[in-house]
Amino acid sequence: MHGGFFSVTRTSEELSIVCPEEHVPPQVKHERGWSCWRLEGPFAFSETGILASFVQPLAEHAIPVFAISTFNTDYVLVKRDWMEKATQVLRAAGHEEV
Repeated sequence: MHGGFFSVTRTSEELSIVCPEEHVPPQVKHERGWSCWRLEGPFAFSETGILASFVQPLAEHAIPVFAISTFNTDYVLVKRDWMEKATQVLRAAGHEEV
């Protein structure tokens, strides 16, 4: 994914900001090395299992993910070290790149 993606989530315990790593100041606690897939939406709220169908094959192969959902779209982040394996697993599960 190229530029433009930011996610801000605030709970009573934390503030989490997900953004391109070049925007993270070095003094801020962070974790680098993520890639992001965008699941083409929008998906109706009555459509169930879309995100699960994407992350389930990854979970079955012990590939860790970080998922973020917005009103229209789901995003799945995977560490770059896992991307090649994750891509193979998702293709074998019938997912296609658009």
